[in-house]
Amino acid sequence: MVRLVEAMQARPDLGVVALVVSNLPGVAGLGKARALGVPTHVVDHRAYAGDRARFETVLTGVLSEARTDVLCLAGFMRILTAPFVSRYAARMLNIHPSLLPKYRGLDTHSRALAAGETEHGCTVHLVTPELDDGPVLGQGTVPVLADDTPETLAKRVQAMEHRLYPAVLYRYLEGTKAPLHLS
Repeated sequence: MVRLVEAMQARPDLGVVALVVSNLPGVAGLGKARALGVPTHVVDHRAYAGDRARFETVLTGVLSEARTDVLCLAGFMRILTAPFVSRYAARMLNIHPSLLPKYRGLDTHSRALAAGETEHGCTVHLVTPELDDGPVLGQGTVPVLADDTPETLAKRVQAMEHRLYPAVLYRYLEGTKAPLHLS
């Protein structure tokens, strides 16, 4: 999130970050966003236990009030329903720590190591109702080293995420359709 805010602040001609929203109060990203001058809001999903539709209705209201055009998910670890995703079709981006379509879901680094992969990475994609399945906008690869652990591999992938996501966002906002590849 911080890298995306910094990237957009460096390119105000492409737009401004209207709001950072978290589904959990007290997360570090909220303070970081405020320190960068970005308004923040919390829609605590736990307050809507068992009522995902109500959570998403409140979230939609917050996003509408902020006049958001594009949503960039970064660490928002909630699965969103098809109606919510459809509302923002082709306007919601996400980053995932694997080279999709490989390793959808969680524990991607452990799974890549267990499979004996020689390269791993991250993917920025458009969000669709199917988990980690939207059209790929960009991928960044890193080598898998012989002595890697899930933690060391995650660290290299995260460094690539910090390069890839802002670059893909710029291209998306500029209207570039071809996927970006970084290594």
